[in-house]
Amino acid sequence: MNQMPNTPMQGAPAPSDNTRIMAISSLVIGIINLCAWFFPICGFPLGIVGLVLGYLGMKSPAQKTLAIIGMVLSGIGLLLACANAFAGVFLGPTIGNIFSTINRSLQP
Repeated sequence: MNQMPNTPMQGAPAPSDNTRIMAISSLVIGIINLCAWFFPICGFPLGIVGLVLGYLGMKSPAQKTLAIIGMVLSGIGLLLACANAFAGVFLGPTIGNIFSTINRSLQP
């Protein structure tokens, strides 16, 4: 009689830890983006990367909360960076004129 070796039943593979890393990375980048939105050259890329990593991190139900928080923070930072960029474009010449007027009034 031929016996089968004792091997445990294999179920579904364990979920990879990549979704956890992506969710945590999205959260960290979102926090950094809230500090970096003042410089649009940093705020735009960080916001987009944070949103993408948050979306990819939402695939794991256990990490969904971290991913959502990271996406919200990245989205807020991205909106603030856009507002800062538009303010710089539209108010830049005006503020330059104000400073030159102040400078001329301080000249003896």
